[in-house]
Amino acid sequence: MGRKVTLATCSLNQWALDFEGNLDRILESIEISKNHGAKYRLGPELEICGYGCADHFYESDTLLHSFQVLRKLLESPITEDIICDVGMWVLSPHIRSRPKILLIRPKMLMANYGNYREMRWFSPWNQKVEEYFLPRMIQEVTGQDTVPFGDCVLSTKDTCIGTEICAELWNPRSPHIQMGLDGVEIFTNSSASHHELRKADQRVNLIKSATTKTGGIYLYANQRGCDGDRVYYDGCAMVAINGDIVARGAQFSLNDVEVITATVDLEDVRSYRGEMCQPHMVRQVKVNFSLSTGDDVYLPTHQPITWNFHTPEEEISLGPACWLWDYLRRSGQAGFLLPLSGGVDSSSTACIVHSMCVLLCRAVQDDNRQVLEDIRRVVRDESYCPQHPKELCGRIFTTCYMATENSSEDTCNRARDLANQIGSTHMNINIDMAVKGILGIFSVVTGRWPKFHANGGSDRENLALQNVQARVRMVLAYLFAQLSLWARGKPGGLLVLGSANVDESLTGYFTKYDCSSADINPIGGISKTDLKNFLIYCVEQFQLTALRRILAAPPTAELEPLTDGQVSQTDEADMGMTYSELSAIGRLRKISKCGPFSMFCKLIHLWKDVLSPMEVAQKVKHFFRMYSMNRHKMTTVTPSYHAESYSPDDNRFDLRPFLYNTRWTWQFRCIDNQVAVSA
Repeated sequence: MGRKVTLATCSLNQWALDFEGNLDRILESIEISKNHGAKYRLGPELEICGYGCADHFYESDTLLHSFQVLRKLLESPITEDIICDVGMWVLSPHIRSRPKILLIRPKMLMANYGNYREMRWFSPWNQKVEEYFLPRMIQEVTGQDTVPFGDCVLSTKDTCIGTEICAELWNPRSPHIQMGLDGVEIFTNSSASHHELRKADQRVNLIKSATTKTGGIYLYANQRGCDGDRVYYDGCAMVAINGDIVARGAQFSLNDVEVITATVDLEDVRSYRGEMCQPHMVRQVKVNFSLSTGDDVYLPTHQPITWNFHTPEEEISLGPACWLWDYLRRSGQAGFLLPLSGGVDSSSTACIVHSMCVLLCRAVQDDNRQVLEDIRRVVRDESYCPQHPKELCGRIFTTCYMATENSSEDTCNRARDLANQIGSTHMNINIDMAVKGILGIFSVVTGRWPKFHANGGSDRENLALQNVQARVRMVLAYLFAQLSLWARGKPGGLLVLGSANVDESLTGYFTKYDCSSADINPIGGISKTDLKNFLIYCVEQFQLTALRRILAAPPTAELEPLTDGQVSQTDEADMGMTYSELSAIGRLRKISKCGPFSMFCKLIHLWKDVLSPMEVAQKVKHFFRMYSMNRHKMTTVTPSYHAESYSPDDNRFDLRPFLYNTRWTWQFRCIDNQVAVSA
């Protein structure tokens, strides 16, 4: 009857400018697609060069090498007898059937918000259809001088295929709406969509909605992995028909190539639509090719499935762990070093590394050759095969507790116990000698010796004494990262991991160039509340019982003198607000775009049961003073895994000044006037 089609979509772990590796993964995905009987294969956005090229898009080399890879694809026998949708930065995406390029469909709606700055490098296409002159190297292979370039679709012998690209799905003017009304039956989307906590269901619902409204088949491909930046692309390739998901890929995985295929019935689309479609308005490119076969009566079709979403705790366990592994294996380093304080934040980073080791061991057990090859390269041992996550952790993860005279025995024991349970190579380091040496230099030059508050010192002395301890820890962390393996007679160096959470970054509650200064930070985009819930999850999931004592202890920097051997300094007291209050403020500041006055107006309702308008006003003023005083710290903050939509990352996500009038005179006066009215 010729009405059933088998389609393939994929998630690929592409890497910016890694043309050789990207080509290999594209060809592997095409071969897998054909082996499953697919006649159409869809790949992620910009899969030839990688999405994260950033300002390398300005370079002529990037364009040249992209066309060279395209030529290799055209010449490969693997690409015969299949239509391939391949993403390239000039041809994004590029649809072809060997040995001919059928269509170049340019992106018409750009992602130019949040983490994305596509308008910096690209222009949206707003014309209809033109003829694009192909480079000579492509003409030699295809025999074509030009190819259609613009807003048009492919019309095969048995169906009609239209494309939208990545952010176009999220736009209120999504192309699939008009294409569906014009009779297009198969929609494809080449995407580079990043992971955020609690975001996956939005993506799935958009795709289901796209085919619920007018019917149709939606083929979605997404990049997966660390493309060389702060974001992690989280896969979730899927196929939907008439509002139902019928096939899906994993959200988090260590597999570099994952191909999803589904067999669907075109007649189901035609029956669903009934009288909804209009006459064809979009230009069509005729293709002498069929996606279906003549004898498909007994070919079974894929049925609707239920999508079970990960909990936020599972997402934290999986996303940052996969991101860390991509970074480690591509960096050429031999492992990680983490200053482990025995608190929630550094313990969360340690648990993410442990989760990474769990995933690696599972992949090896599942005969993932690429993962095993990468592990052996990291540990510099070609015969090594990990048997247990704890044993692997000992090979690639070093933790150290850096004590001063202000550190308690309790935090030292908590750090040691957690290190023992996850299997890291652990060191106890006393840094008092280094701290006193630096203060001694200051004393020799000035003739003064600063004192803590507890010993009669001023605020300035107290803060300086805390900061020098924190900064010495950073210096020693890098020293041990560079030389600890050397001292043990092993090759390689270690990447330093940071552990400042997103709420502390909001207020600048950390010392500039302290242990928050590291190579990368897997928790820098995650709230304190989510991290605590993640540790509760780890207690059960990984049987890390040492975390119970860590969760029960109040968060503290331990930079001021102890009182009777006990901690007298807590984070929330220092910040003047709780972590849950900070999370609420952070979301209002970034997501709701609130300044001081509008934030006050919202919080008096959100917190009306616990705080008076005067108390809310004090909290808001205190936050904005701290935020504006410390905003300069965001210009040097460690690159962090992007997990929250209220991240204050100054790199490109949250573009704001770093020098403010910290008095906020006009704004605070408006708040005071409103408080007076409510009194």
